[in-house]
Amino acid sequence: MDFRGIGFDPRMLDFLVDHIDFSDETDTKSHHAPSRAYVRDSKAMASTHADILDYPDAYKFVVDMPGLKSDQIKVTMEDDTLVLCGERRRDKEKDHKEGVKYLRMERRQGKFLKKFELPENANPDEICACYLDGVLTVTVRKKPPPEPKKPKTIQVQVNSPEPQSQSHAGGAIQDGQNQKSQSQENQDNAATQDSHDKRA
Repeated sequence: MDFRGIGFDPRMLDFLVDHIDFSDETDTKSHHAPSRAYVRDSKAMASTHADILDYPDAYKFVVDMPGLKSDQIKVTMEDDTLVLCGERRRDKEKDHKEGVKYLRMERRQGKFLKKFELPENANPDEICACYLDGVLTVTVRKKPPPEPKKPKTIQVQVNSPEPQSQSHAGGAIQDGQNQKSQSQENQDNAATQDSHDKRA
């Protein structure tokens, strides 16, 4: 909710976010109570602006993070999510020593945060980051497209006559033996008949 639209001072909102105690006890009693870290991160993400560019071979994430040094910026990967984070704090001790009093303070202080869920064709192993003139640019290379499957040629073979199986061969041999036995029996019967005829 934007409190500026109803006349709420944004500096007071920052003060409340920093000083209201969202204790762990409260979280355990009510699942709907946001934690202090969640509120801070949500506020930081809403106020951090970014551009996303889609190139043929890469994605580029351009984020405004003014007033930071390169060592104050962190670029990390959490599973498939790219996290860009930075923080700028006012040196209160230095101001106190120098006796400085702010008559107006409008420049942004606090946390910069942006999270991007990378697409499937993004390569998390090829990420580079560059910070120049208050702008962080993160380049994520794309994975090469999968090669199209080549058609596979199957060689057609000429089928030769199948050899006679043992069962068929065995049957043929058995039939031949039976025929021989029948022929021998017929010859024996004929010889016996001739013998009877001669005796008669």
